[in-house]
Amino acid sequence: MRRSSLFLITLFAVTLSPFSDFAASQTVGGAAEPAAEPQKATSAGESLLFPRDKFTLETMTVRTSRGEKKVTYRSCRHIPYVANPVDKDFQSLDVKVPVAVDGVAVNATSAPILFVIGVGGYMSASNAGPGSMGRGMGGPRGGMMGPPPGGGPPGGPGMGGPGGNGRVSRNSDLALAAGYVVVLPGCRGRDNRAADGTYYGKAPAAIVDLKAAVRYLRHNAGVIPGNVYWIVSTGVSAGGALSALLGASGDSHLYDAYLNEIGAANAQDAIFASADFCPIADLEHADMAYEWMWGSVPARSGLQDQELSKQLKDAFAAYQGSLKLQGENGFGMLTADNYDRYLLQTYLFPSATKYLSGLTEEKRKEYLDRNKWITWSGSQATFSFADYLARVGRMKSLPAFDDFNLRQPEPNEFGNKTIDSRHFTNFSLRHVTGNPNAQIDSDLPTLLNLMNPMYFLGQNNPGMAGHWWIRLGTSDAHTSLTVAANLAASLENRKKDVSAWMYWDAGHGADEDAEDFIAWIGKITGYTGRR
Repeated sequence: MRRSSLFLITLFAVTLSPFSDFAASQTVGGAAEPAAEPQKATSAGESLLFPRDKFTLETMTVRTSRGEKKVTYRSCRHIPYVANPVDKDFQSLDVKVPVAVDGVAVNATSAPILFVIGVGGYMSASNAGPGSMGRGMGGPRGGMMGPPPGGGPPGGPGMGGPGGNGRVSRNSDLALAAGYVVVLPGCRGRDNRAADGTYYGKAPAAIVDLKAAVRYLRHNAGVIPGNVYWIVSTGVSAGGALSALLGASGDSHLYDAYLNEIGAANAQDAIFASADFCPIADLEHADMAYEWMWGSVPARSGLQDQELSKQLKDAFAAYQGSLKLQGENGFGMLTADNYDRYLLQTYLFPSATKYLSGLTEEKRKEYLDRNKWITWSGSQATFSFADYLARVGRMKSLPAFDDFNLRQPEPNEFGNKTIDSRHFTNFSLRHVTGNPNAQIDSDLPTLLNLMNPMYFLGQNNPGMAGHWWIRLGTSDAHTSLTVAANLAASLENRKKDVSAWMYWDAGHGADEDAEDFIAWIGKITGYTGRR
């Protein structure tokens, strides 16, 4: 779901002159790294060399908190990033390079690269033309987006990177205004179907394509604008999960066979940083986590089956214990018994306090009068977890993800070439078949690992990103808050740089500090401006 556009784009010239010469070195985490010579394609099919001479010159007006900025940029569209594409409309990317902001020249040679994952609902993201990115948002099966429950404000724009909180433009446009390079890759998804009826975008196609796109950028170091060692991914919902997966699984050899099959460049795919907005991740444990959080809360259809809910809650307790995660600020190990307290003190109380502190005294009194379950004392907000859950409300039925009727996006994501949807948890498969010993298809455990950032963090994958930005709304009931909180805690336990926050009363896809995110990229890279 996306708000109406906050900027105007005007195509005013077509230019075929080459990009400016690029510097002989790139900056890697503040250190000089020689620029790699572009490699020649070693597979049949499309060339893997970036066509830097082919671009259009375009302008857009970007809205910032300090007023509007006019950005002139070079736009390279629909560039295949693999040598043997299954479908070029999805396995290609756009590159936007700022050349001037408010008439002042920009040199983006060594700028960070914002890698925008335009995926929603694990649907495909087409790169066939303007306006086609993320066309599958929500998908014919729905389920991933929608108005936030509990009467909270609408979520953010979702596709193509969030941003745009009503006052400023989306992240990708703010990045251009900051002098960063923006890359928008297409990728295959669960909805891709060939003329012969077979499916070619089921798991793990999306993450394989995104890795291939990163490899393409690295392959073209010194040719493509921007610092290919400063790639920062961003995505929302399923795109947020893929952004987290891209950040966690860098350079893993588990994807090599898939990448070789499509003719990906022989280069690294680890990224510098990952921004994950309301990630729908850790799918094989998501039903458990959902019941732990929402199991006792009625949905619109009423209270869900409490016996089945209890089975999933018990499974969550075992899973959470197995992670052995330590909470922030000396909290201790996170368990099913204390996670409600951890969420309250680490995320929910601070979020509500910040929100209420930002209101005028009159507006704060009005808000508290409408929400008497919140206690405001000593300029601090407190409340019970049960009252918070009742306020937001349950959104999904049971099971929330691997649903018995195979109508949710996730069973569809784990279909295969000839089967559209499959159960990916033994819990749902056994319930549907009535066979207490039923086992999911033998290929699914590996696929689940390949689609789960928590798996790679648990393996201490050496190629995981060092910097993380994790955001979601407190009125988002699309998954359990423990999914993002576990991701953050797992990274923090591994000494990664993590900025995690929950926006008070915000729904799915919200982004209320977009300019802070852009500034954060500058901070972690040390990039100080348009040089």
